[in-house]
Amino acid sequence: MNKQVIPPQMTSAPRGRLARWLISGPPLFYLLLFFAIPSLIMVFASFRFAGDYGGLAPIFDELGKLDLTFDNYVRFGSDFIYTAIFLKSLMYAIVTTCCCLLMAYPLALLIARSPKKYRDLLILLVILPFWSNFLIRVYAWMIILGPQSGLTQAVNYLLGLVGIEPVRLLFTGFAVVVGLVYVHLPFMVLPLYANLEKHDPALVDAAQDLGASAWQRFWRITFPLSLPGVYAGAALVFIPALGIFAVSDILGGTGSDMIGNVIKQQFLETRDWPFGSVLSIVLTVAALIAAGVAVLVAQPRRDKHG
Repeated sequence: MNKQVIPPQMTSAPRGRLARWLISGPPLFYLLLFFAIPSLIMVFASFRFAGDYGGLAPIFDELGKLDLTFDNYVRFGSDFIYTAIFLKSLMYAIVTTCCCLLMAYPLALLIARSPKKYRDLLILLVILPFWSNFLIRVYAWMIILGPQSGLTQAVNYLLGLVGIEPVRLLFTGFAVVVGLVYVHLPFMVLPLYANLEKHDPALVDAAQDLGASAWQRFWRITFPLSLPGVYAGAALVFIPALGIFAVSDILGGTGSDMIGNVIKQQFLETRDWPFGSVLSIVLTVAALIAAGVAVLVAQPRRDKHG
């Protein structure tokens, strides 16, 4: 009796597919359950009417017809106040990203060029703020920027020497930017360090042997090679800074509301869920565009360096 011989590749193929599903299945299920489905619910809610007592009105009217509307999108486009708040949030996010880059790059470069026995300690100090509660750290800045704090009195003393009136640091746009930079700075340092730590020092040494100055070595070798880390850090800072609301709630004044604050107000205070969904969709689309731009900008350089 002849036995049928099954080729090894035929038996390994199902195992390979099963292994891929076991690896990619849980994160795919997580994204589907906690991102895709809630996003679809939010999109559908944006076309509905608000209920008489908040929330969502019945999806069918008295005649049994589907009761949907585009009025929420028209309201966002026609009322400039929401566009202005969104643009202000965009400005805050851009300023925060630039400040984090200027502050994080020297720090990440210092850590990357430090002796290996000190790098772990320096990285630990960078992530140390994450060990405490987010709100406690933000509330601490209320004390630091308060009218009776040493920082505020020192600033006003120096301004008084040059004949400038005293200023208020707390409950201003400046306080919001300070809080945003403080919260998101580690997200810029870590990807920059991960990139800079992999640079081959022989490239810088070769440029130095060829007569390149310190600035030329940095601008023509170190910085171009670190651009993937810059793009990753910028995305990790810009996207959450665009939608955060706790910092402006605590440190900002009445004129420092960001788009995240308005979304929170629409859902929790005004209870206009359809319009809050519209604002959330606009914020999500803006974040996706920002991430797409970062990928497109970084793609040619990745292809060039292979």
